[in-house]
Amino acid sequence: MTQPATINYDLFERTALFGKNVIECCLALPATLITSPLITQFVKSGCSLGANYGEADEAESKPDFRHKIALCRKEAKETMHWCRMLAKVSGKQTEKLRELWKEAHELHLIFCKIIRTTDANLRRERTVKKTSTAKL
Repeated sequence: MTQPATINYDLFERTALFGKNVIECCLALPATLITSPLITQFVKSGCSLGANYGEADEAESKPDFRHKIALCRKEAKETMHWCRMLAKVSGKQTEKLRELWKEAHELHLIFCKIIRTTDANLRRERTVKKTSTAKL
């Protein structure tokens, strides 16, 4: 019987591993006039996911957290774009790029869910605050 794949729920580690995998993939790509700027953009957006998540984890307030998670979401979406562009020009790493695109997509969905939950919590807090203020 095969073991089920383990899922890393530690987003700080998961985003750091993702950045490392982006770098590893890019080191294997040939640097050409076309691929060089794509690689640069891919590395920047792919590695910034972990940095932005680290900042979100240390946010000073819930709105600050929400803003920084929104940056993570944006960078995940951008990483997906650069991944697609690199897959178009690179035949060697197509499978690895497909895996990275899938992980960027999963991270994007996770950040979307975090934002929806955070927004709902912030709305709820504002409603409670208005209700308690009105009673005074």
